[in-house]
Amino acid sequence: MAAIAGRGETDERYSGVGLVAGTQRLKIVDREHAQQPWRSQDGRWLLCYNGEVFNHAELRAELHARGHHFRSESDTEVILAAFSAWGLDAVHHLRGEFAFTIVDLGSGEVYLARDPIGVKPLYYSWRHGRIHIASEVKALTGVGARIFEVPPGHHGLAAGTAGPVLLPYFDLLDGRQNSEPIDDPDEAATLIRSILDDAIAVRVDTDLPVGVVLSGGLDSSAVLSRVHQHHPDCVAFTIGRPGSDDLDYARRLTADLGVRHEIIDLRPRQIGFPEIRRAVALSELTEYGDVINAVVSIPLFERIRECGIKVVLTGDGSDELFGGYPMYHTIDADQADRLFVHKLQNLGRTELQRVDRSSMGQGVETRIPFLDKEMLHLAMRIPLWLKTAGEQEKWLVRRAFADALPDYILQRPKAGMSYSSGLHDRARLFRPLFAGIYRRLDYDLHEPMRRDFDSVLEAAGNDLDRAIASAVRRPDYRFGERARDLAGAVRWNIQSALTGKVG
Repeated sequence: MAAIAGRGETDERYSGVGLVAGTQRLKIVDREHAQQPWRSQDGRWLLCYNGEVFNHAELRAELHARGHHFRSESDTEVILAAFSAWGLDAVHHLRGEFAFTIVDLGSGEVYLARDPIGVKPLYYSWRHGRIHIASEVKALTGVGARIFEVPPGHHGLAAGTAGPVLLPYFDLLDGRQNSEPIDDPDEAATLIRSILDDAIAVRVDTDLPVGVVLSGGLDSSAVLSRVHQHHPDCVAFTIGRPGSDDLDYARRLTADLGVRHEIIDLRPRQIGFPEIRRAVALSELTEYGDVINAVVSIPLFERIRECGIKVVLTGDGSDELFGGYPMYHTIDADQADRLFVHKLQNLGRTELQRVDRSSMGQGVETRIPFLDKEMLHLAMRIPLWLKTAGEQEKWLVRRAFADALPDYILQRPKAGMSYSSGLHDRARLFRPLFAGIYRRLDYDLHEPMRRDFDSVLEAAGNDLDRAIASAVRRPDYRFGERARDLAGAVRWNIQSALTGKVG
């Protein structure tokens, strides 16, 4: 519980025969009555849960009609009631970003479930006939056994002295196989707009203030424009080096929309070894590039917390859904489509893990409207060739918001996180230390740190099979590669210092 203290604002626990359970709860829905671990009215079931089910009001009404009586207005209680009513099929009724465990207090049987794309994390370790379950790896290292991840879109049961049997309940390809493809750009753009608008509406349905992480790029700007419509007192947050393009675009947009704007100035010289070690420890990330982005994300979410905001939305996921990477133009259609699915399936351990740890470590819940289940289904129905047919990347998203965003946002090219600010190259100076810090924290009980898959993919000519084989054959960087990377970072930092860009 101490290891994951940052994930909530109240420590709530239960202990019984053969079971200890607890949550670090962030109070958002029915804040006073949603205490966890939550027990069913008959005392049989106990639930520990992280995230939010956005359709809990509709499910509560449906379950009430089936005879269930509720003690709260919380989505926590709805999950347990749904499980009581529908058993293993309950997860199909949930629309949200969640990870939870339910224990049968009589039999000791344990049920685990994680949301379709892996916005919320869930891990377990098994030793001496006991299962240990947590939201983060750091809470399980003390068990001293291998740590496993519940994959996105999976659920299953653990009973007796056997580990859990996990099966998929959500398949990305279902949207493609069970529905007609959408090859009309106007229809695709209209659906993107309407589904994103609905996904945002359910995510800001709260009496709490709401924030938006704004990079000044297309995706976060689209999210901010819709959040502002539904929750006019929202606050935008932007991090970057003074004078960076991100800040300039973000300032201009928030001024045009009339949105309060909080700017977090982060200069390269503010990134040192303590910040690097904290990022590795907090994020638990297995790829170097993701750790570097976590270095920049942590002070962003610190400011969000200091401003008293617990709920924040981001534009993550749009690149993966709507062809935001140039590699799709360089390989054949079959390879491109397989790569598209691969990137989505791995979001839970890369980008989404960075966002979860960086935000929840500060007591902030991040919500990802582009990765709503309905949007995932839609994206799978739109052929990749259509997504990459425009002159600019994500042209369908630009088309969808052509009347809602100014031209300077619609025409801005994609910019990678922190690259334009110099923060990325500053953090690269410390890359040779990442793996050692990671191992000393015993995170390799879960997975070893390894080469950035995007770099492996590029070296393999964007051939997915070759890249996967290369990653298995040689998981980490060679000394020569590390030396070249360090030399490049040193060169940039010296040049920037001489021209005043760092200081």
